Amino acid sequence: MSEAIALWAAVSGVSVGEAWLRRDEPKAPETVARFQDAMTQLERGVPFPYAVGRVGFRTLDLVIDRRALIPRPETEGLVELVLERGKRGLVADIGTGCGCIALSLAVEGSFERVIAVERSADAAALARENVKRVAPRTPIEIREGNLLAPLVDNGQRSRVIVSNPPYLTDREYAEMDPSVSDFEPRAALVSGRDGLDASHSLFAGAAALLEPGGLLAIEIDERRADAIRALGREFGWNVEIHTDLFGCPRYALAKEA
Repeated sequence: MSEAIALWAAVSGVSVGEAWLRRDEPKAPETVARFQDAMTQLERGVPFPYAVGRVGFRTLDLVIDRRALIPRPETEGLVELVLERGKRGLVADIGTGCGCIALSLAVEGSFERVIAVERSADAAALARENVKRVAPRTPIEIREGNLLAPLVDNGQRSRVIVSNPPYLTDREYAEMDPSVSDFEPRAALVSGRDGLDASHSLFAGAAALLEPGGLLAIEIDERRADAIRALGREFGWNVEIHTDLFGCPRYALAKEA
């Protein structure tokens, strides 16, 4: 019953409490159809956010589907760290997916502008849908391209570069629960033989794109905190590792040494 109420709330765009209080009211046929379709998808193992087409992230209610990774609570912590340390200027979100990080920074932060980079044209289209849906006061520009490439040679420097990059190995991906591996985009999860290819590129190229004293903030795999710290040192960064809400090493905050 509780799942049914939560599902109804999600497809009808109301809170769970409101859905419960209004449970005996007549239902619009189109909402009933959406509910039935979502229930069928859940029975096939489709993750809840994909089934209902919506996901909450911090203060936002976003459109989500299989074009992009489902935002996780851990990533909300990455946004919090950036908001604490970045107060102005330009911020670039690398691998924006559905746009959750970029939009949160635009809505909650005091940055002047946000650039969101995404290599998947489909995911970039989804991010644009969410920008239109949220309509933040802070301008957001969606650029298509791989990692830092769309930021190079444009004469601009960012105060902060933030990224939740792919960080799994092929083996780790193969061992994931089917509720993830069967539905979420592999390219948003896997990054080379050691899971560090994307992070390597960020450490290698971000310094040239940041203002002096600028911040590189990366979500990491909890199993590779030491490897990330060593990788950062290799490219001349001082790296701080911060834990997530579960106490696991999850975030690397880096500044040039």
